[in-house]
Amino acid sequence: MRFLLLIVAAVLVWGGATAQQGLFGLEDYSGAELYQRFCSSCHGDSGRGDGPVAATLTVPVPDLTLLYRRYGNRFPADELRESIDGRNLVIAHGPRSMPVWGYEFWWEDGADAAAEETARATITRLLEHIRSIQDI
Repeated sequence: MRFLLLIVAAVLVWGGATAQQGLFGLEDYSGAELYQRFCSSCHGDSGRGDGPVAATLTVPVPDLTLLYRRYGNRFPADELRESIDGRNLVIAHGPRSMPVWGYEFWWEDGADAAAEETARATITRLLEHIRSIQDI
């Protein structure tokens, strides 16, 4: 039931983001704006894992401000990129509780080669924002 709530919340956040985008594309938004639109409902405004949806989940939402410390004083850009993108999910590692944003970004921008470039650039801007909120 909680997983269903997560999916519904993610769809509502994504749908609201799509409706608000109007004439703007994903490439028009900063990393902070993308984070607020796609991540803050679970991870919270400050990235500490305390978003309004977090309490409904069966798995704890990670505190994104501690990634640098948790990864031995380095920012795990490659690992985080894979997690945000989500299209290379290894089923043996268990179910994914986070939406597959790589697919959503790609689909939102036309689902073609140009959209793939936009999806990668969008994820890069998200990574830059998450790097900027690290509690070092």
